[in-house]
Amino acid sequence: MARRLSCGITGAIAFALMAGISSAAVAEMSSAVRWEQREVPGLEDAAEIIIDQWGISHIYAESDRDALFLQGYNAASDRLWQIDLWRKRGLGLLSENFGASYVDQDRAARMFLYRGDMDAEWAAYGPNGRTYAGAFVEGVNAYVQQVLDGELPLPVEFELTGTQPDLWSAEDAVRIRSHGLTRNASSEVRRSQIACAADLEADALRSRLEPAWDPAIPEGLDPCVIPPDVLRDYQLATQGVEFVAPEGDVAGLDYDQFLRATQDNVDRIGSNNWTIAPERTSTGRPILANDPHRAHGAPSLRYIVHLNSPDMSVIGAGEPALPGISIGHNGTIAFGLTIFAVDQEDVYVYELNPENPNQYRYNGEWEDMEEATETIAVRDGGSQDVTMLYTRHGPVLQVDEENNRAFAIRTVWLEPGTSAYFGSVDYMTAQNWDEFSTAIERFSTPSENQVYADTDGNIGWIVGAMTPTRENWDGLMPVPGDGTYEWDFLDRQELPASYNPEKGWFATANEMNLPDDFDYERWRIGFEWSDPSRYQRIEEVLTENDSVTLADAMALQNDDVSMLGRRLVQLVADIELVDGADSTAQAALALLQDWDGAVEVDSAPAVVSELMLRGHLGRATVQRAAPAEAVSLIGNGSISSVLALLENPDERLGDDPEAARGEILQEAFSAAVEEAMSLLGGAPEDWQWGALHKGYFKSNMVPLLHERMVDQYNVGPISMGGASSTPRAASYNANFEVTSGASFRMVLDVGNWDASRAINAPGQSGDPLSPHYRDLAPLWAAGEYIPLVYSREAVEANAARVLELSPGQ
Repeated sequence: MARRLSCGITGAIAFALMAGISSAAVAEMSSAVRWEQREVPGLEDAAEIIIDQWGISHIYAESDRDALFLQGYNAASDRLWQIDLWRKRGLGLLSENFGASYVDQDRAARMFLYRGDMDAEWAAYGPNGRTYAGAFVEGVNAYVQQVLDGELPLPVEFELTGTQPDLWSAEDAVRIRSHGLTRNASSEVRRSQIACAADLEADALRSRLEPAWDPAIPEGLDPCVIPPDVLRDYQLATQGVEFVAPEGDVAGLDYDQFLRATQDNVDRIGSNNWTIAPERTSTGRPILANDPHRAHGAPSLRYIVHLNSPDMSVIGAGEPALPGISIGHNGTIAFGLTIFAVDQEDVYVYELNPENPNQYRYNGEWEDMEEATETIAVRDGGSQDVTMLYTRHGPVLQVDEENNRAFAIRTVWLEPGTSAYFGSVDYMTAQNWDEFSTAIERFSTPSENQVYADTDGNIGWIVGAMTPTRENWDGLMPVPGDGTYEWDFLDRQELPASYNPEKGWFATANEMNLPDDFDYERWRIGFEWSDPSRYQRIEEVLTENDSVTLADAMALQNDDVSMLGRRLVQLVADIELVDGADSTAQAALALLQDWDGAVEVDSAPAVVSELMLRGHLGRATVQRAAPAEAVSLIGNGSISSVLALLENPDERLGDDPEAARGEILQEAFSAAVEEAMSLLGGAPEDWQWGALHKGYFKSNMVPLLHERMVDQYNVGPISMGGASSTPRAASYNANFEVTSGASFRMVLDVGNWDASRAINAPGQSGDPLSPHYRDLAPLWAAGEYIPLVYSREAVEANAARVLELSPGQ
């Protein structure tokens, strides 16, 4: 283990003198460091955790096992309520803790647990998976036991809900699958509804397929038999925990809203990453950047941690309930990820035996469904028995006995080795490209673009995913479960990769990035990708800059330029306002026509652009272009599809497409100006996007809190720029509250690690009373960063608290 900080002030002074810092300044800094000694049962050797001034824990242990053990212990210390709730939700234990209104959600969660061979499950993660999970969980349990024994405080959320934290098993860390970000079952259902109401051509306004593809109704499928709520259990299994007022019904959800939200997430839940070769940076070293975009909440989804042992030194971010990190570096290589849109799920439709509804037709014979019955304990006494049915493809979502039909879902969740992000325990310690790419072959979910850089100056990109292939259909609609439509899996080495690309950089932003030589017509691995706007802007900036600095990379992560906005400016360049248009409309149009596309916090034209793009433009276009029967199902449509149609108007817009386009633009613009006036008032030149668009991090505890406590748990509002289409992803809801975006940002100076920068939001801690619960949110919103200190010297120089830990009884 690296030298201990236990020598205290003397060591810090020595380091400061070498760095040219006065001893007086160091004495002041060192005296502020809080010291604590603690015995920890289960710890094998003495260790320490140094918490820096930003709340990041740097763990120093004598073995990998103790480092992972302390990661679990530390995660419980900072995020116990969050990780305990994650486990209870995932395992279907909410009713036992919070009451009978959660029984349906518990049953749904249990439907999607991994129920296969655990030896195969552990083997899929490589040599360290089982060991790391076991050590991590032992650390969580050590902390939980000290809480239960009264040695450490019980987080206030447990007191508010009258519950206690549970002890974990190692299997808990991997059996939970329902946070895996697989896709596209909800889109299959919506496409079927549109095909039933009108035709598949109409669906092109809702979902833009790439590479260009003409979907077809699979032989044997009647799209009209798909129940509109067929994915209700899927929805319940994948949603978070929603606390409601007493007697409320947490299962009373708007299902149609779920389908729309899931489709919106194709563009809203994504990420950016890039890796730049030394010859294109100012430092002469690679730069690697990553900012994964997810739903915002308090506490933060991500947790930054630094793990050190004699054989390991990794730092970066992961999810607090899992061992290891998925984004970061290990002193030799750096890595970061974004979603690569493999289609990893399908809905199946079965013919049932009229004489036995628990049998379905498969390959011409009746096959029994498997049945699992479990007892769900309910708080304050009693229990409920629930039965779950499974076909060979997966959980049965719904049974229609009247029409002798059943519906199930197949998802890669049910395969060994598909616990979300857990595969990172294998690649985080790789030392070169060969070791990294070998480890990525064992990474299954979520399907990811992984970027790479190393201290030898190499960069790369490789896809990690368990990838279904479909020989006789495209995965875009439900299919009969009679044996006609079956998956195979793509050999991992068939997935695309690039090592030291000729252009000197590689970036991804969830766009369709299959190489030209990838045989997508054969493999059919996925057709629903995010809008390419974020990537197009990243590409524009990196192509023009052959000497990228760390500051440039940070600026690009916070870039507010909307390529969709630029396209809109081109469309309205020649718009003619209706006769009698008032001065407000004329002024707003002039601002929009002269706009550069930057959705900045103080921008007036960004207000008009976003109001048009978020609803008015799509709504007006869909009403003109879609069959009347499908309009309500398509909603506002895909903005990518809408803009493409307006840029190249065709017969869908009627006999005079050009004239119809002009009318649509006028209608959408007028509606946007009217909305802006109702929201902001005043003159258009005084409008500011940040007056509407505000960052929020909301706690799910709020419905249970006294109103005086709400502001302690929620973080925000914080005025900010950006939108879903900008590199600084900042998607927002109907109230303009930013609901998703960068959960974490990281820019790595590969080889000069202490110069690296990162930011987590709203903070590192899950304790609303901690100074690190919300301290990073203002920096995050302003596009600022903190040092991601790595060397022992830099860690000590920024220490705020030190835990000296020893084995306990």
